[in-house]
Amino acid sequence: MTHRVRVPATSANLGPGYDAFGLALALYDVFEAEPAEEWTVEVVGEGEGVLRTDEGNEVVRSMRHLFATVGYSGAAAVRCENGIPIGRGLGSSAAAIVGGLLLGDLIAGSELGRERIFELASELEGHPDNVAAAVFGGFTLCWRDDAWHAARVEPGAGVAAVVALSDVAFLTTEARDALPETVLHVDAAFTAGRAGLLAAGITLGRSDLIAAGLADRLHEPYRERLMPDIAETRDALVSAGAVGAVLSGAGPTVLGVAVAEGDDLALEEARAVATRVGGLGGRHVFALSIDREGATVH
Repeated sequence: MTHRVRVPATSANLGPGYDAFGLALALYDVFEAEPAEEWTVEVVGEGEGVLRTDEGNEVVRSMRHLFATVGYSGAAAVRCENGIPIGRGLGSSAAAIVGGLLLGDLIAGSELGRERIFELASELEGHPDNVAAAVFGGFTLCWRDDAWHAARVEPGAGVAAVVALSDVAFLTTEARDALPETVLHVDAAFTAGRAGLLAAGITLGRSDLIAAGLADRLHEPYRERLMPDIAETRDALVSAGAVGAVLSGAGPTVLGVAVAEGDDLALEEARAVATRVGGLGGRHVFALSIDREGATVH
């Protein structure tokens, strides 16, 4: 029996929500698997010819992790139809992890549930923001005490994204290495306040609060030094009508945000922004609606 799952792209951090905020986007990877005597992997679409097609593939590694967790012994034939660009700050790694865990759960018949899948995905990814949005959809907030936690928030108005996709892949590890070990108290206080504004703005559907909340002094200023066109791209998106723009995850993609009374109107506005911006020095600019379902099983 072939099992099939679809996992959305995600944008993490969203400016001040470093390692805590996530937004699911309507761009997808689709993964299929069926029990087999040995592991095989086929990759088509994004990452074809680049991603591993052996047991080192991220989807397979995640499936094997779940099998070990639930005590299942077996292998599978895996097919990955990737629509999410690799290494561009749109959650391709999180999608592969979540997809692999869900496929493993289906084949093993373990029925762990989304909360447990989220916990396992957070452990494998090392941080929860992308995987939370991938699992639950919509806008998510994460934290950790003795375990990983995520709260899903239904946006109070229509939200859409304008994606300014770089043609250059970027390693998250390189972006993390660019961050200082300490930051000024005034910058930490500024970022905490803006994170609160952003969360409140999305919850209430207030574009003014979202615009004010999409500002950060915790990680973006340091990462921008690695990507010299970031400020220009952000300014272009805002000038074209986005309420604000931030790095998507660790970059190099920049994400503009459009807000309207409903998702359809927000997507129309995002498309209008993308049209006004046009080409941006090698960046591909396009609009995406918000995914409100999260990972789904077909």
